[in-house]
Amino acid sequence: QVQLVESGGGLVQAGGSLRLSCTARGPIFEYSPMAWYRQAPGKQRASVATIAPGGSTTYLDSVKGRFTASRDNAKSTVYLQMNSLKPEDSGVYYCNTPSRSYPWGQGTRVTVSS
Repeated sequence: QVQLVESGGGLVQAGGSLRLSCTARGPIFEYSPMAWYRQAPGKQRASVATIAPGGSTTYLDSVKGRFTASRDNAKSTVYLQMNSLKPEDSGVYYCNTPSRSYPWGQGTRVTVSS
């Protein structure tokens, strides 16, 4: 059973940066595409970035040029570097596969103040 553990969230002013981490405990991480999801208050959880096992990435239009996903397969960890943060980036961030295969972790909360 894979366990996902997210960290790195916090309170930041608009224009600031945060780096989120998600460590997967369990097998086959290095072969799994992964995604970062955001759940804003009152909204559904939605993908903001995906990263393939080889490192290629895709992004939600609203975060393109500001967010960068990366991964370290040796550490079973994916990262989300978030720059030029906006209040609308606030929410709880989670990682999982694009098909949401694994049990959800606890997420990490990001709050961007204006």
